[in-house]
Amino acid sequence: MTRAVTGRTDHVVVVGAGLAGLSAALHLLGSGRRVTVVERDALPGGRAGSRELGGYRLDTGPTVLTMPDLADEAFAAVGDRLADHVELLPLHPAYRARFADGGTLDVHTDAAAMEAEVERFAGAREAAGYRRLRTWLTRLHAVQMRRFIDANFDSPLGLLTPDLARLAALGGFGRLDARIGRFLTDERLKRVFSFQALYAGVAPARALAAYAVIAYMDTVAGVYFPRGGMHALPRAMAAAAARAGADLRLGREVTRLERSGSRITAVVTADERIPCDAVVLTPDLPVAHRLLGRRPRRPVPLRHAPSAVVLHAGTTRTWPHLAHHTLSFGTAWHRTFEELTRTGTLMTDPSLLITRPTASDPALAPEGRHLHYVLAPCPNTDTGPDARAWADLAPRYRDRLLATLEGRGLAGLAAAIEEECLVTPADWTAQGHAAGTPFSVAHTFAQTGPFRPRNLVRGTDNAVLAGCGTTPGVGVPTVLISGKLAAARITGTPGRRTAAKGGRR
Repeated sequence: MTRAVTGRTDHVVVVGAGLAGLSAALHLLGSGRRVTVVERDALPGGRAGSRELGGYRLDTGPTVLTMPDLADEAFAAVGDRLADHVELLPLHPAYRARFADGGTLDVHTDAAAMEAEVERFAGAREAAGYRRLRTWLTRLHAVQMRRFIDANFDSPLGLLTPDLARLAALGGFGRLDARIGRFLTDERLKRVFSFQALYAGVAPARALAAYAVIAYMDTVAGVYFPRGGMHALPRAMAAAAARAGADLRLGREVTRLERSGSRITAVVTADERIPCDAVVLTPDLPVAHRLLGRRPRRPVPLRHAPSAVVLHAGTTRTWPHLAHHTLSFGTAWHRTFEELTRTGTLMTDPSLLITRPTASDPALAPEGRHLHYVLAPCPNTDTGPDARAWADLAPRYRDRLLATLEGRGLAGLAAAIEEECLVTPADWTAQGHAAGTPFSVAHTFAQTGPFRPRNLVRGTDNAVLAGCGTTPGVGVPTVLISGKLAAARITGTPGRRTAAKGGRR
């Protein structure tokens, strides 16, 4: 039995209405708690926000949705169903990968379709390797989800289960690129199943093979898009929480926490004092620690993942070779990770994620117009240029990005832009994200599982953390789980996964 918050927990205040906070709120409501959610922004969503720009509806956060059954589980906690409120569009292909040599690979989540595509792209031997890789990814996910992702840890001793031996037998503690290389020899294919490590903050050559579980989510479980944009998910979660009795107070920033001894007694905004029995804190770790008035002791400072520049572009035209999600790989690969995580320089030969949400939902743009997001990983402000430097760097980097894209088949992109928004590490810093990155704490071995910042707060009996900086980590699926795990710390229920009533649709 893992540790839980002690004392009364009748009324819980959740600070932050992002995906983690809303997940925690729904699970707490399902356990009979009275819940108040306090959010500084006028809309729910947190990182998964929304912005109107000249008739274009932008998602300001994540653009890739995998494992929606985890969101459905949160709805099910209050007797609701995700499918009744959000139309999920399965993406076929999940991604389109375009390589510097001119090769193109569509990434399908259907096993037979992907096997045929790999054979077309790289031959029968690689297709056979893909079959074995898919089996391994599926087994890896089953072992990790049960004990290492959807689980609260009180200490590293919590790892000592039979599943630890199973994970070791699967090679989970080896290196990601070496393990993928056991199945695939084509360097281009290996990128498709290892680029996800970038968002975990570790190069594939150094990342644990266990992080191939992210590739399982992308390439086996399937990629989805909510009609209306990614923000439709937190909007629906907030509405479900309100229907279940939550008190949502938007546009109110928490300024401090009142404390009596080791307990938080109230959450305070500029306008009100909200008494509480327990609190869930979902802001980025520096903000949470500031509110708590204490920072946990760690022998080594936290290391943060790389950041990203995002160009949101509303255009008068599009390019038919773009899928909903297109991975545009440069020639460089190992050098790219060295630049992002070690030398702190901008990618000299960038690999980019281009998302075209209007490919699935044209209503996100004015009639006859198109919406494109370009995500360019970049060093965080601890490693690379600081927030002040980006004021001068941003326009020049924007022009470099457009020149690169035009050289990779998006001819006329710059001239086609009629509305745009560029987001840089300076903007992430202004939003309170440590090291100017929305990807939070990197998933190094020393910051994984029970070694990651824990969701219980030392010296405070009734505060719990949720979000990408704590257990289990970065990404929409794991952030949804973090809210559930935070709720479990308050209710005392196990952190293990239960089947959602609605299931995945």
